[in-house]
Amino acid sequence: MMLKDPSSKYRPFQTVQLPDRQWPDRVQRHPPVWCSVDMRDGNQALIDPMSLERKRRFFDLLVRTGFKEIEVGFPAASQIDYDYVRELIETNAIPGDVTIQVMTQAREDLIERTFEALQGVPRAIVHVYNATAPVFREVVFNVDRQGCIDIATHATRRIREQMARYPDTDWTFQYSPETFCFTEQDFALEICEAVMDVMAPTPRHKMILNLPTTVEVATANVFADQIEWFCRHLSRRDSVIISVHPHNDRGTGVSSAELALLAGAERVEGTLFGNGERTGNLDLLNLAMNLYAAGVSPGLDFSDIHHTQREVEYCNQLPVHPRHPYSGDLVFTAFSGSHQDAIKKGFAARANNPQGFWEVPYLPVDPADLGRSYEAVIRVNSQSGKGGVAYLMEQHGITLPRRLQMEFSTAVQLIADQTGREITGDMILECFRKEYLFEAAPLALRDPVVTTADGQARLRGTLQTPEGEFTLQGSGNGPLSALVDACARLGLACDIADYHQHSAGDGADSEAYAYVEIRVGTRQLFGVARDQNVLTASLQALICALNRAIGKGWLAMESHQNVTHLTLTD
Repeated sequence: MMLKDPSSKYRPFQTVQLPDRQWPDRVQRHPPVWCSVDMRDGNQALIDPMSLERKRRFFDLLVRTGFKEIEVGFPAASQIDYDYVRELIETNAIPGDVTIQVMTQAREDLIERTFEALQGVPRAIVHVYNATAPVFREVVFNVDRQGCIDIATHATRRIREQMARYPDTDWTFQYSPETFCFTEQDFALEICEAVMDVMAPTPRHKMILNLPTTVEVATANVFADQIEWFCRHLSRRDSVIISVHPHNDRGTGVSSAELALLAGAERVEGTLFGNGERTGNLDLLNLAMNLYAAGVSPGLDFSDIHHTQREVEYCNQLPVHPRHPYSGDLVFTAFSGSHQDAIKKGFAARANNPQGFWEVPYLPVDPADLGRSYEAVIRVNSQSGKGGVAYLMEQHGITLPRRLQMEFSTAVQLIADQTGREITGDMILECFRKEYLFEAAPLALRDPVVTTADGQARLRGTLQTPEGEFTLQGSGNGPLSALVDACARLGLACDIADYHQHSAGDGADSEAYAYVEIRVGTRQLFGVARDQNVLTASLQALICALNRAIGKGWLAMESHQNVTHLTLTD
């Protein structure tokens, strides 16, 4: 039960005495140094941590987006992270302008293991941390202030010694007084000064002091005061890069970062779409686009926001909310008639002055800059229909993925146009059955068998076609990728763009629905299947998608020397 008087249990955070603060009058004119921590901080918050394949895919996305500093893992704490760091180094996968960052706890054995993972790396940031706040010193670690300083400085000495053993690498040292935001200001400064004394940074070879809001405890203006106070009192300021690492417990991770930059920070750590522990990390995309909307080039490229979103959803196995700033499927869609009218008038005015400043009501940035279409903005009624279709389908136990909602609503809209009548739930369900749950043809998958060994899935089965039956066999990192591989061996090439599944009820006898979105050339569509076995449903959904592609003329069947090939049509 919530307390009627929460002041008996909770107290406001103490403010900073800084009457001559300068940050409120500043305007951000340039972007910060960006550091993605998706593969470390973000990864440790996932239900299912990323595999090597998903980490590599995420790394490639970050590089293409323009990140120059990427925290790739915690190699001393995870064999997957260790192997991943080694793979990046040994395959020369790190571009010449990108620096990887790794984290380690302040323990000698972990520090040594970290440097083993980094052998041969051209450039690297080694990031060490220890908790500094009173509750951690007293409750978690049972050390006093000097004991806490000793932990940090001892680790710094070991790291400096390890760096000296590998002079061919361009090393950067980073220290985080974890829980900075609720550490006493004088002690946060004292422990950072002690670490600096050991590392001895210079203006030519700077170190990074990373100041986290490990758990948000105050408003963003208080964090900005903390940063400005720290920057004012820090010695050798010209030898240090001040970085911030906001979390989002109070929902102010982005604003904390923005105000911290005004207060003197030069670098930010965060994740794409804000994935992270509890309520998440600083959302780097949100912060970058806020700068962009203010006329500041962020140095990060989100020209194809849908691709970025889908890649991150695949790697994280977590959805991005449809109302997510700048990227959500619905953020540029107005459902209100008055909003729609204002947007249309704004577009008309824009057409008369296409080179002027962007001033379209309800749209903070031009959707086209992010690869979004104007049609999605002005098709308000059809977008509203999509939501209604999804709701009625849910009454039948069928929860459609968002992009399938869009695809299927087109078929429902066609019925509405043809009949001119209200479309009931039963009519929508029948339309769904005809569109997706038809009898498998011309392709049918028979007797699939999936086995798993050494992290690889292997599939065997039979593909029935009008030309006869053909043996399927393939392998991949999962059953679906194994079926894709098996089909490719028969001349059928497609990529899996998305996958969802859910149960249609409770109990052992409930059916599972699987939804597989495939990419054929540049076009995408869904296949759907249901079965009491989730694996069977997912495999049959892929075959359904291929059959629908054939039905739309996207794929054509050809017979050559008794082998049926499916090929992309123009």
